[in-house]
Amino acid sequence: MTTTTNYDELQQTFESAGPKEAIERLCANLRDRKEYSSLFYALLMKKRYELGVTPMPSAPNAELPEEVHEPYENAIRDAGRLVGQLYLDDGDVLKAAPFFRMLNEPGPLMTALEKYQPFEGEDIQPIIELAFHAGVHPRKGFDWLVERYGICSAITLMGGHLNGAEFTHGPEIRDYCITKLIRSLHEQLLDRIRNDIVRREGSVDNNLSVTQLLAGREWLFEDDNYHVDVSHLSSVIQMAINLTPGEVLKTARELCHYGQQLSPRFHYQGEPPFEDQYKDYGVFLSMLDGENVDEGIAHFEAKVNQNFDPDGMFTQSAEILVNLLVRIGRLEKALEVARKNLQNADERQLSCPNVAELCRRVKDYRALADVSRERDDPVNFVAGLILANGKETSKLRN
Repeated sequence: MTTTTNYDELQQTFESAGPKEAIERLCANLRDRKEYSSLFYALLMKKRYELGVTPMPSAPNAELPEEVHEPYENAIRDAGRLVGQLYLDDGDVLKAAPFFRMLNEPGPLMTALEKYQPFEGEDIQPIIELAFHAGVHPRKGFDWLVERYGICSAITLMGGHLNGAEFTHGPEIRDYCITKLIRSLHEQLLDRIRNDIVRREGSVDNNLSVTQLLAGREWLFEDDNYHVDVSHLSSVIQMAINLTPGEVLKTARELCHYGQQLSPRFHYQGEPPFEDQYKDYGVFLSMLDGENVDEGIAHFEAKVNQNFDPDGMFTQSAEILVNLLVRIGRLEKALEVARKNLQNADERQLSCPNVAELCRRVKDYRALADVSRERDDPVNFVAGLILANGKETSKLRN
């Protein structure tokens, strides 16, 4: 196999067999030497020569004759797929990535990342960038981040993403990442509690949950003792409120229960309505999980009343409660809370459904008319009157 370009050979081929054969020889040589990026451009030159246009681009592709646009675009795609796959066949996902991303065909990259096994000591950050940040395979990217860099880095990453209006990769990936963090922290917590108990008591039942292990063992928290980084615990619990009911929600509730047993010096003040973080998030998660719902509503309603702002400027507690009530199917209660607390709020700034939307969902159109009168909103007032008239509404379609 040659290691450098034999320019004399290319020139001899050009002079004896012509440009077409010289290009073929060039492509073969580049492929043999695994110079795949150069091969990509050589393949495009080959197609340009076949189409009868200048072999070296001197203007944007759009300025090529119209009749060659489609075949040349097809050639670009074919060359990109070939070169990208050659890199993948050599195990070089990073060099393959620009070609498949150019084609907007992430499938081969996703398949390659699924099989990818980082070696000991490898700088995996570029692979994480491709998998997670570029969105090619966010689940694998997040797995590698947790495994290689730890929970702290993963929490920092998720915190940055969750601070935006929408999670970059959508709710499914968001839930996957939060679930990964909850389970990773829970496993770490279980392991350390068990070790603590074994040192003190000699043995432990590994089938017991965190809550069961803590029962009757107040000594686990003596002298301000803790078993996982409390800032990690607080951050992960806050993320858990995004999840839907399921086994991982119960795991998150165990983390809340553990947090409540910590020394008061580790009970950090949170934002309303989660001032007492471990307790308040625990109540929130239990409601999502379908337990103690009425008690939970009373708990958060008391907080909303405590933080009531008649001017509608500071309504975070009410908005959180409305969203929670909507999530658990208590729409009538959500409307009640919204009517009481969000009447004067700027609807453009709300993080929850506004009163009119809740009236529509509940189909309480008389309430919509009443609220609209109070808010000096004649449009929704008349709409409410029309919709409240069952005879007229029956003639309408959505």
